[in-house]
Amino acid sequence: AATLATPRSSARRRRTRTRTSGMNGRKSTEGEHDVHVNVPCSSYDYNHADHADDETRRVKREQSFSKQGLGKLSSVGRPKFSLAYARQLLDTNYYAGVALCAAGIIGTLVCYGILQERIMTIPYGEKGRGNYFKYSLFIVLLNRFLTCCTAFVTCVVKGEGLKPVAPLYAYAGVSISNVVATSCQYEALKYVTFPVQTLAKTAKMVPVMLWGTVILLKSYSWKEYVMALAVTGGCSLFLLSGDASSKVSKVVSSDSGLGGSAYGGLLMLGYLGFDGFTSTFQEKLFKGFEMSSHHQVLYITMFSTTFAFISLVLSNTLFPAITFVFAYPRCIIDILLLSSTAVTSQFIIAGTIKHYGALVFATIMTTRQFVSILVSSILFAHPLVGGQWLGLLVVFGTLYMKIAQRKKPAKPSSQLPSSSSSK
Repeated sequence: AATLATPRSSARRRRTRTRTSGMNGRKSTEGEHDVHVNVPCSSYDYNHADHADDETRRVKREQSFSKQGLGKLSSVGRPKFSLAYARQLLDTNYYAGVALCAAGIIGTLVCYGILQERIMTIPYGEKGRGNYFKYSLFIVLLNRFLTCCTAFVTCVVKGEGLKPVAPLYAYAGVSISNVVATSCQYEALKYVTFPVQTLAKTAKMVPVMLWGTVILLKSYSWKEYVMALAVTGGCSLFLLSGDASSKVSKVVSSDSGLGGSAYGGLLMLGYLGFDGFTSTFQEKLFKGFEMSSHHQVLYITMFSTTFAFISLVLSNTLFPAITFVFAYPRCIIDILLLSSTAVTSQFIIAGTIKHYGALVFATIMTTRQFVSILVSSILFAHPLVGGQWLGLLVVFGTLYMKIAQRKKPAKPSSQLPSSSSSK
């Protein structure tokens, strides 16, 4: 027993204990003998205990803050703003989350509208001797290419399959209608004002109902038809009450020989028809095939990019467009900003629909359209007369009434919005 105890006792004596000094941060070790050093109460003990109390209070504050779903604390005791914090805010604080989503959607899409009008209606270059950007398909090309790259990265990060789920001709059909609708939207700004263009988009429910009846065999109530007619009547009142032609329409009309606001109205009718087909057929794809929204957007924008590129080459406008943006670098910056705001808005919209449902999203989008009209009227000098204000009241009053009649909001979905251009 004595021989066994010796190694243990000697091992204990050889053990080195480390104590951290609060004064100079050095490590002091005790030698081979197990000697206890009596250290008087010093600043080390006081500072160490005080630091421990601070850490304890900080941990309790952070735990309390975390229980409220508001993320972590920074080094000064304030919440760190991050994507995780924003997600927690969306889940825990309903009104703050809705306000955050509304600010994101309205902010990005109002910027989108401002950039859209700036690109198509204001000349680039020296004042009085500038040139107008005339290549709408080039904007579509860059916009869809950036969206396609974003959808591809999202699919890879989420581990979603990249193989096509639906037949390729289904994606191609949606892509063609999407490219035509977006081109009509941009081209219309050469002939009609942005408020007219935006208000015309509110009449989208009419072609959507028609395509829904033909393609999806849907039926609609008489109230929905009355609301569609009311929106159409409000749009007509707005168009007939004031000057609908844009400032650049005279220049464009003299160059192309086409009529002003009348031709712009035809372009918006083309936009409504093709855009209504796009959203309706996308809905059919979701119902007929198991696919994520990112997957659908990936293939639709891939085909849209291809069709826009081919159209630019066949119309001999690709190189003139490239020459223009090289001559006026501000133009390419505006186009890239426009595309970035469009892509960013899609992810904010997806989060809004996922957390709060389609009802809240519809309310925000309706408000966004009204705000866009007001901002454009102020920034680009589109004064509204009494009849136009009445038309706005009829249109948006009907839209809000339609939203209010949805007693049960649609089931929240994590789908991205359609890649349609109806922004």
